[in-house]
Amino acid sequence: MKHISETIVQSDSSLKETLQTLPPLRDVIETYDLRAKKALGQNFLLDLNITDKIARCGSDLKTTTVFEVGSGPGGLTRSLLMAGTKKVVVIEFDPRAITALQHVQDAVGKDRLEIHQGDALQTNLKDLCKDEPAAIIANLPYNIATPLLFGWLKQIHANPNSFSQMILMFQKEVADRITAPPNSKTYGRLSVMSQWLCRSIPLFDLPPSVFSPPPKVTSSIVQFIPKQLKQNEQPPFKDMEMIVKAAFSQRRKMIRTTLKAYAQECEECGIDMKLRAEDLTIEQYSMLAQKVSTQRE
Repeated sequence: MKHISETIVQSDSSLKETLQTLPPLRDVIETYDLRAKKALGQNFLLDLNITDKIARCGSDLKTTTVFEVGSGPGGLTRSLLMAGTKKVVVIEFDPRAITALQHVQDAVGKDRLEIHQGDALQTNLKDLCKDEPAAIIANLPYNIATPLLFGWLKQIHANPNSFSQMILMFQKEVADRITAPPNSKTYGRLSVMSQWLCRSIPLFDLPPSVFSPPPKVTSSIVQFIPKQLKQNEQPPFKDMEMIVKAAFSQRRKMIRTTLKAYAQECEECGIDMKLRAEDLTIEQYSMLAQKVSTQRE
């Protein structure tokens, strides 16, 4: 009798062989008239060596449901399946891409590839996988990348175990803001909100030339590992967001101007009102938001 592990290895080997017989991505684009639309923020990554590299950044994929937002012709989808991901769930707005992915689903089966047409901004990913281990690995559409990130951070705030990790592609300018340290020019709202809830790790950059069509900017891959913070010891997400947004509304001014409404709370937290928003640490923002929340109650 074969061991279960042997069966899984054989199954994955067979799946890889099947995926390798699929048509090239450029042929898929031609067949389904899947030319990138600027209005949808589409820039397709067609080099499977690069999508394989992105997929390999993920850990424990064999036991994880991976969400991919904006699959395009399916390059990263194939790489995630090749990496042995337990299941890939695609959220795609473009009906052309949905049609183009059908041949991949036919090849690997619906138990390995699930496809949903819809707006990712209006989709609760956790509703699609219940309590199973989940991650997000995606080449995000540039025009909705930041609001998508904030939505997922809210879910992580509510439950740090919502996603084991997120590996996301952004414009490099956005990625630099996400991973910026305090006292730097790029440190801001994105930095604080991301690093408050996750370890945000820059992985590597991608030049415009690897995309079709080439964007005007360099792209970057960032990995997010949720911190196991105790929810009852953290301020509400909305209060943290409110304080951080106010502080950076006029980033060159001292917080005695931008956070004037919270002067008492700043004093109680021992925060110097002569500092600027970029000088405050994430811990100081969290402490201040917690103080504001508690006093409002």
